[in-house]
Amino acid sequence: MRETEIVQRIRDLAGSAHRNHSILKGIGDDCAILRPGPNEDLVFTTDFILQDRHFTLDTHKPSQIGHKALARGLSDLAAMGSDPVFCLVSLAVPQTLPPRWIDAFYKGLLTLANKHKVSLAGGDLSQFEKIIVDVMCCGRVSRGKAILRSGAKPGDRIFVTGNLGAAARSRWMRKIEPRIMEGRALRGRVSAGMDLSDGLSLDLHRLCLESGVSAVLESGAIPIAHGATLEQALHGGEDYELLFTAAPGTKLPDLSISQIGIVTKGKPGEIMLDKIPLPPRGFDHFA
Repeated sequence: MRETEIVQRIRDLAGSAHRNHSILKGIGDDCAILRPGPNEDLVFTTDFILQDRHFTLDTHKPSQIGHKALARGLSDLAAMGSDPVFCLVSLAVPQTLPPRWIDAFYKGLLTLANKHKVSLAGGDLSQFEKIIVDVMCCGRVSRGKAILRSGAKPGDRIFVTGNLGAAARSRWMRKIEPRIMEGRALRGRVSAGMDLSDGLSLDLHRLCLESGVSAVLESGAIPIAHGATLEQALHGGEDYELLFTAAPGTKLPDLSISQIGIVTKGKPGEIMLDKIPLPPRGFDHFA
């Protein structure tokens, strides 16, 4: 099958997906065209998902790979408190993969896209020895209202959504569900935030570095998923819950959230767990 035929198949699949009126031109031209509103900021993120690093052909169906590829980017948009708008998907596959694999990949991705009203606006195709996926996502947020990592202040309370450790407990086979609704609800209420992609210990370390603060956690306050261990909750990664800080007395929305600690003044990035230093031991590609 030639590239033009594959592009047309993708275009046909995307034709039944959500269409956003901000996108003037999508698949078919050299670039997508987006016309944003006058009082909004656009936020962008991009994520790789790599064969034999994030999935294998033995452990993941193509629809699951498509879902995971988009979910990672949508989780970043949720962390910024933004509303998803569109995505661009670049896919490289071995020549031996049949066209039905590509169809199933995009069907899995577009099922999640439709759920969150995200348009597939374009991308790229190539051949390679292994599967490589790069997804770029764009979201919109009212001007100046994006949730950043850099706003935490000493005395702020530290929170997480949901439970932690479920992904590690499942050997990272758990389906990712980006917290779009929660991120939207937290917008304008929190001082800093990010998603938990690489593990609580490492991601909180990163947030503290950006804010120039330290943190104190209580192990008994950390919401651990059923069957998981504290070690998995702290360092396992791929939970894709939201980590955020808020000033004392902030009225937070009615969500499944837990207060796990307090932001403190100290060495930036340092975390104490039950009065013992907690090393940032989450997932790091380059460690």
